[in-house]
Amino acid sequence: MRTIEGSLLGEGLRVALVVSRFNGFLTEQLLAGALDTLRRHGVREDDLTVIRVPGTFEIAAAARRALANAGGKGGYDALVALGAVIRGETPHFEYVAGEAVKGLSQIALEGQVAVGFGILATENLEQAIARAGTKLGNRGADAALAALEQANLFRELAKKR
Repeated sequence: MRTIEGSLLGEGLRVALVVSRFNGFLTEQLLAGALDTLRRHGVREDDLTVIRVPGTFEIAAAARRALANAGGKGGYDALVALGAVIRGETPHFEYVAGEAVKGLSQIALEGQVAVGFGILATENLEQAIARAGTKLGNRGADAALAALEQANLFRELAKKR
């Protein structure tokens, strides 16, 4: 039996991080966690690009445009999406979170780039704070690790066997 899996080594990988400015007190913590993780795993500073968007809804569109414009040799190996949507009194939460998932899922399924999903969708502010770097870890760091592993898996799968 043969097992194929990706590593967590970031050397030589180019990573785009698309981060929402809305709920910035949360998304900046997610970004800090993601950047720290990527750097600790060997991604060079010159290979990191942070793309800021107004809100979580805009993440997928900006990601798709960034990937299209960075095609060819200078393209990205991984994308880390960072945002925070907190349920309110209207159905807005479902629309924004659902469309973000749908858009990023399409990008991920195309398989041209690894996608790390670091978008919080929580019932309340306390849950979001707990996932943005306090008692339940940092989902930005988790998304960065997933993106590294998936990017390296894609490289392994591309090798002729």
